[in-house]
Amino acid sequence: MFVQPLEPVADSLPLSALVAALPLVTVLVLLGAVRMKAHLAGALGLAVAALVAWLVYGMPLGQTLSSAAQGALFGLFPIMWIVVNALWVYRMTVRTQHFDILRRSFGRLSDDPRIQALVIAFCFGALLEALAGFGAPVAISAVMLVALGFDPVRAAVVALVANTAPVAFGAMGTPVVTLAQVTGLPLDSVASVVGRQTPLLALVVPLVLIWLVDGRRGLRETWLPALVCGVAFAAAQFLAANYFSAQLADIAAALAGAAALMLVPSARRPADEAVRASVLKGVRSDDLDHDDPRPEIYRAYAPYALIVAVFSLAQIPPVKELLAKATQSFDWPFLDVADADGQPVGANIFTLPLVATGGTLVLVAGLLTAVVLGVRAKDALREWGATVHELRFAILTVVSVLALAYVMNLSGQAATIGYTVAAAGAGLAFLSPVLGWFGVAVTGSDTSANALFGALQVTAARESGLSAELLAAANSSGGVLGKMISPQNLTIACAAVGLAGKEGDLLRKVLPWSLGLLLVMCLIVVGQSTAVLGWMLP
Repeated sequence: MFVQPLEPVADSLPLSALVAALPLVTVLVLLGAVRMKAHLAGALGLAVAALVAWLVYGMPLGQTLSSAAQGALFGLFPIMWIVVNALWVYRMTVRTQHFDILRRSFGRLSDDPRIQALVIAFCFGALLEALAGFGAPVAISAVMLVALGFDPVRAAVVALVANTAPVAFGAMGTPVVTLAQVTGLPLDSVASVVGRQTPLLALVVPLVLIWLVDGRRGLRETWLPALVCGVAFAAAQFLAANYFSAQLADIAAALAGAAALMLVPSARRPADEAVRASVLKGVRSDDLDHDDPRPEIYRAYAPYALIVAVFSLAQIPPVKELLAKATQSFDWPFLDVADADGQPVGANIFTLPLVATGGTLVLVAGLLTAVVLGVRAKDALREWGATVHELRFAILTVVSVLALAYVMNLSGQAATIGYTVAAAGAGLAFLSPVLGWFGVAVTGSDTSANALFGALQVTAARESGLSAELLAAANSSGGVLGKMISPQNLTIACAAVGLAGKEGDLLRKVLPWSLGLLLVMCLIVVGQSTAVLGWMLP
């Protein structure tokens, strides 16, 4: 049995922490300074982590490789299994042109550009985040806003800022699923705390979007619809994350936000021409005037309804028990690890949820979607293959980052860093979201940031006497605010609206909002770590 050492370098915790941080430093420097492709940076970081585990921590080479293999498998299944199937559903709606029908449907909900920004960037962007993630919501929302006549820069900024509140539950809950796995905390516990943090952002972000679109006048005239939208979004996200299904949190929030917004009478009133003239300075797409048959509009909404229906059915106790029977648990080969206290770690046993996993449920919904949209079996299979090809580099990135995370966690590197960070004491609650924010700003992914820093946060929390669930959740909740300034998202936004090379201009516009909202999240977490807001936690 390999027992994790905490101070392998000169019996010094600080020196050991410096060496243990080398894999993380490698990845962050390669991504941030060298601008290396993420999948290559992840692979090199994994190599450094394996060398540190073997040569410094004394982890047998076979166990080091075995821990990397377990992390890689988890990256493939269930993480990328969820993402591939979710994006496949979206690609089928594009292939059958039902996505265009959905886009036109949203455009007809209101002719007020301020309301359109809420519907498309905030609500529909959250729906896209739920299904695809990985930059798709920013690209698609920005393009849709430009088609409505928004200036490209304004469209890109609005899309970037809107892509915050839903990120922690994006791609069918992938970030929180990853966070639960790498920390060993129950998914329900982690999702519950995240669901009591990010909904607070949802109360603010719609108002920020209105300000970005139309300044003081926009807030004065449309604050009520924005507030109602934010409250409905926040309430649905909170309820789904805490009492139903973390995988459906964003879908429920997006639909609730859009529905509540349309119930506000002022949101449906024709916009003042002065407002439209001052906001819509781009070229409006002609296809927005095309009338779609009502049955086709229903079919355009069908994929999202099917996902909700399949996940809802899977939550019924008898069905849930039946699906769980297919779950396989077994001793992971060539792995026998104990923590610093001599207790076997949970990763020695690997659990494989073959059916009771979000990816398989999305696959079922995708098969039903193909039938409803009239996609032939051959074409559906071809789209699935094209989805895998499109995501090939994202798959490599996630696999390498999770393999790195598992090596660091199982060798004891993450524990060493965590014990060192715990010296921050009470200040750790304030710094915890900042670490997640930094991780997402560099990697562009809340999933990757959770894999890299999740275990570290938990170790630091336990050593400092803080709630492990709170700091783990704070990593993800703080991370969502780094999404808008990540080079990956900035590049995607610029490419989508024809502003290639203008990433620096966008960064200057969104950075103040990223930092301001991060400060709000830090104060929320600090409050939740004390009696001030501690009542909010489960």
